Parts: sequence; C-alpha cells; structure tokens
Amino acid sequence: MPARSETSILMAQKRFLNEVEQGIRAANREVVHKLIPTLDNDSFFGLAVAVAKLRANYLEAALRMSRAKEPTNPATIAELRTKRELYDEGRLAFEALQRAIERGYVDIADGSGKAI
Repeated sequence: MPARSETSILMAQKRFLNEVEQGIRAANREVVHKLIPTLDNDSFFGLAVAVAKLRANYLEAALRMSRAKEPTNPATIAELRTKRELYDEGRLAFEALQRAIERGYVDIADGSGKAI
C-alpha cells in the first residue's frame, strides 16, 4: 500500500477535527439548550449586574486592605482572596454565557419572550 502524502494526511486531520467540532457544538447545543432554552435581556443583564456587584465587593475589600494598619493580616488576605474568587467565578460564568450565545447553544428571546 503506497504511503499517503503529507498533504492528504493534513487534509484528513482537518476533516476529522471539523467533524469533531461539529459534534461538540451539537452536543453543547442539546445539553445547554435543555437547561437554558431561551435567554432574555433581563436574565442576561441580571447576571451582568451580579458580576458587577462581585467586582465592587472585591475592589472595596482591596481598598479596605490598603488602608488597614496591618494589610498582611491573614484574615484580611483571606477575605480578599474569597472576594476575588467569587468575582472570578462570576466573571467566568458571564464569559461562558457569552460564548454559549455566540455559538448558538442558547436561543435569544425577543421582548415578548419568543425565541428569535
């Protein structure tokens, strides 16, 4: 059996990756859409506001630490870490929701609640 050319191998790999990507998109659409069939402005902005509050809490804790007599106090650092982790999780969730919208995993609802 003749050896396949490098070009044909690369083309086969590209086809394979495209098929896998389509399958992953379909799986994500099915799984995510079951839990979040439609997303409207209120729920999207609600998450944005929640993340903004987490950010504000984190920044407020950082500023409070900067004004503390002992900013390296373990309790102060632990509180700051907790606030950062909460903010990071919220931010990552918001970014994941944006990606889900961009990739079509979630339908967007118009003002009347109907999917667009």
